[in-house]
Amino acid sequence: MRIFSTFVFHRRQQIFNLRQFQTTTILRNPISIAPIQIPMDATEQSLRQSLSEKSSSVEAQGNAVRALKASRAAKPDIDAAIEQLNKLKLEKSTVEKELQSIISSSGNGSLNREAFRKAVVNTLERRLFYIPSFKIYSGVAGLFDYGPPGCAIKSNVLSFWRQHFILEENMLEVDCPCVTPEVVLKASGHVDKFTDLMVKDEKTGTCYRADHLLKDYCTEKLEKDLTISAEKAAELKDVLAVMEDFSPEQLGAKIREYGITAPDTKNPLSDPYPFNLMFQTSIGPSGLIPGYMRPETAQGIFVNFKDLYYYNGKKLPFAAAQIGQAFRNEISPRQGLLRVREFTLAEIEHFVDPENKSHPKFSDVAKLEFLMFPREEQMSGQSAKKLCLGEAVAKGTVNNETLGYFIGRVYLFLTRLGIDKERLRFRQHLANEMAHYAADCWDAEIESSYGWIECVGIADRSAYDLRAHSDKSGTPLVAEEKFAEPKEVEKLVITPVKKELGLAFKGNQKNVVESLEAMNEEEAMEMKATLESKGEVEFYVCTLKKSVNIKKNMVSISKEKKKEHQRVFTPSVIEPSFGIGRIIYCLYEHCFSTRPSKAGDEQLNLFRFPPLVAPIKCTVFPLVQNQQFEEAAKVISKELASVGISHKIDITGTSIGKRYARTDELGVPFAITVDSDTSVTIRERDSKDQVRVTLKEAASVVSSVSEGKMTWQDVWATFPHHSSAAADE
Repeated sequence: MRIFSTFVFHRRQQIFNLRQFQTTTILRNPISIAPIQIPMDATEQSLRQSLSEKSSSVEAQGNAVRALKASRAAKPDIDAAIEQLNKLKLEKSTVEKELQSIISSSGNGSLNREAFRKAVVNTLERRLFYIPSFKIYSGVAGLFDYGPPGCAIKSNVLSFWRQHFILEENMLEVDCPCVTPEVVLKASGHVDKFTDLMVKDEKTGTCYRADHLLKDYCTEKLEKDLTISAEKAAELKDVLAVMEDFSPEQLGAKIREYGITAPDTKNPLSDPYPFNLMFQTSIGPSGLIPGYMRPETAQGIFVNFKDLYYYNGKKLPFAAAQIGQAFRNEISPRQGLLRVREFTLAEIEHFVDPENKSHPKFSDVAKLEFLMFPREEQMSGQSAKKLCLGEAVAKGTVNNETLGYFIGRVYLFLTRLGIDKERLRFRQHLANEMAHYAADCWDAEIESSYGWIECVGIADRSAYDLRAHSDKSGTPLVAEEKFAEPKEVEKLVITPVKKELGLAFKGNQKNVVESLEAMNEEEAMEMKATLESKGEVEFYVCTLKKSVNIKKNMVSISKEKKKEHQRVFTPSVIEPSFGIGRIIYCLYEHCFSTRPSKAGDEQLNLFRFPPLVAPIKCTVFPLVQNQQFEEAAKVISKELASVGISHKIDITGTSIGKRYARTDELGVPFAITVDSDTSVTIRERDSKDQVRVTLKEAASVVSSVSEGKMTWQDVWATFPHHSSAAADE
């Protein structure tokens, strides 16, 4: 399922985190008949039950004490009752602390996480990594501007994405318009189904996303209300697990049942109704051509498949890729860069023969081991665990080699950017999350202060997209396989009798014809047998959402043997889709840390970005304001620029320690300090170690480390060490 774009995904907030909330829950699966059971966390259940009992005991004992006092009972009797009440209160307090500890250990709503997030965001905004757009006009929710360091990091991430995927995998890059005609998005399903359920404050008209309000209510009750019973907690967890499958009526019923009101005014809310998330526009001055700002970049690739296939020499497999802006008119954006109205997507559409999804380079990633979360483990209440990718494909946990190959490549991409591999997992979609046509879907989820965030979707979407556009446009989006020798094949031939169908169904004739022609072999032969035995059959037409009566004279179904020189088929699509803004925000959190100043009187912020993505690779500092040192700094700057290393000269009179701290907070990995006219020191940000090199060597050393040709350990082993005690913070 593609990031931010596939309409099935849009109808869900992050699937209930089974690792955090483990309870007996039934997921309502629209595909399978049997419900899926998730085992209950016995510890939390027993503690909630115990707390309920202790609360009842405290209340009863309190009533007993009040009764004794009212009846003027003997003082020893009252004192004994009070002692028992205090004992029960202490027991209740102990259970409350244990329960709170279990809830907090899951990471939900942790104050530490909120404090950490606040420190990160404050630093990012203060140092202009990003800021709210149109700030002087109070801003607009869900829109952000990237400042100079943010732009540099984004550029570096996209540059590495191009290298890692487009160049190394020999992909075809395209760049398509953001404005998309309505007919394209009608065919893809976005016009009809790209929706979230919305509610309105009945008095002010303020809009809210309905599932967010329900989720917030349930989460807050579970985290902060220790008095709810084990049964009530199980019910709330069940709602969190299945609410993505709620109809508008079911969602509205829960909102009314729990008395949920508008968060800002406490006013009553309207019933939920679908809101299309696309920004609508018109193309041309007449306004006669409706269009939308694209909700994803993928459709531009699908509609160009025919030309790309010919450009590639009519050979499969091949992949096309696109980086570009996409747009979602979010109902109530929140979570900073994680949920915005305009964002950058990087999407790959890998076209492959549906009968052969092997990959020639799968062995390159087969031995990788990383956290994977198959649906079976989710259903049984387990956590993600490290699996070997090759074994996961061999066992069928991952559907095919090509899907597995891209999972491995995504893992390598994210970890090389600086994402902590211990806080990265690949979660397989549950059956009720997947579209009916999808063969298998996995999400690369990164843990942040907001929980596990879906940042990359890797899906085997079968042939759905190309078929949808073929049907709507009338242009066959197909591939060919030439046979060395002609093959005799038996082909299904379905011939609707349009005259009879027109008489019977009039304006609905086209819908019935399309549904008949879309039957697979099993369905068609079953219909043929029924028509021959009974003369008529009930047939469901999905576009009419009802069954119609088909008579024997309305359709001809047969099998014919033919000699064919080629096979014509619609390719399957393996689609990795990257939410660049989400990846960058998670990178910020994973790279952020603090350390004490030299005096120990304050904590200094720093971003430990790898040189690959750091916004500035190097700073150049004359140790003191000295013309000779400044001239040397300019020489080094010129050499750094000539080898393409981003850098900054700081010739302010500020102490060298403060200048180091200032650049550490920007994530600059190296600092060159000019303290003579023949040699300089190079400082590494994370260790604060320094080496001394000649003036002529400085630029080449920084360039080699920044580009990965050397490691800092190599530099440390090669050049003389320099004591930093006097200069550093």
